[in-house]
Amino acid sequence: MSDATPTPTATPERPQLPAQSPPVDPAETAVASNKAGSGGKLSWWRGDGGDGAKRNLGLIGVLAALIVVGAVTKPDLYGDPNWVWNNVLAILQLASVVGVVTVGMTFVIIGGGIDLSVGAIVALAGVWCTTVATQSYGAGGMIFAALAVGICVGLVNGVLISYGRLVPFIATLAMLVAARGLAASISNKQTQVSSSTFINDIAARKVIGIPILVYILGAVVLAGWVVLNRTTFGRRTIAVGGNPEAARLAGINVRRHTMLLYALSGLCCGIAAIMLTSQATSAQAAMANLYELDAIAAAIIGGTLLSGGRGTIVGSLLGVIIFATITNLFAINGLSIEAQNMVKGGIIVAAVLVQQFQFKSVTRLLARNRVTTAT
Repeated sequence: MSDATPTPTATPERPQLPAQSPPVDPAETAVASNKAGSGGKLSWWRGDGGDGAKRNLGLIGVLAALIVVGAVTKPDLYGDPNWVWNNVLAILQLASVVGVVTVGMTFVIIGGGIDLSVGAIVALAGVWCTTVATQSYGAGGMIFAALAVGICVGLVNGVLISYGRLVPFIATLAMLVAARGLAASISNKQTQVSSSTFINDIAARKVIGIPILVYILGAVVLAGWVVLNRTTFGRRTIAVGGNPEAARLAGINVRRHTMLLYALSGLCCGIAAIMLTSQATSAQAAMANLYELDAIAAAIIGGTLLSGGRGTIVGSLLGVIIFATITNLFAINGLSIEAQNMVKGGIIVAAVLVQQFQFKSVTRLLARNRVTTAT
């Protein structure tokens, strides 16, 4: 009987697990893919969406069609260059207040929310800044009051939605009623006249032949575009609106960011309140009526998805100008406001249908590509 020495068994080596990479911001990934698809450059015109250029060109085509309609219906007016220039300035001035509100609304919708209280916030900020007590501090005190009221009310909306877990539609609808009621209570349902020459002259003055209100609109739009397309805040806004859970897993404080979005919307409302008070040289609780619908409609026309995650500041601006041009065109031809509202409603429905068609087409294309890759 021989002694058999046991053969030592080799211990298998543990496979080296790959080092776990840090979480990637989904917004950074989206921006990187856009840059890769455009030769490493993100065009200002494309903005913050893949087919933004096509949408913006389509909106410019709609504006061109409206101009043609105006030239056909009123050839005598459109044949005068001076009248045309003055009419363009009138359209931009008409669009200025709603345009500023729309910038804030665009951020909120891209972030996956909705704000039905913007018109009421404008009214409350306008009434608050024209009280006798506030006007005693001069134009600076009035501007500070309007901006502070807008930001504070926006923060209340954001806290209720982010930390109170209220649905944005319900929270902002409640704020709409509450803010209108508070504005009526402060003003005692009376019109409050602005006695500040500086505030009143904002709408009356022109620089190089262009109203100051147009410059304010341009400054707000430019600032909004930079924030949305060139800052971390803008990229995170797109990420939160596109997929809140993925944004949270990537390290984004979704609640705080949503609260800041509504504060930003309130800030835009405060600016709009000063502009509207300057135009009317007064403020009342009924001012800025249905501005929320105009802002939402302009954002949708501009290509902002109601579900969030996509939108452009340039497109929203073009949407505001389109609605202002329609209003101007109907006024020139002496048509009723009822007909104007019906046309606006049809445009909104058409824009939403186009968005749904595009979304379904993209979804089917992605599904088809996945099946092809799997096989």
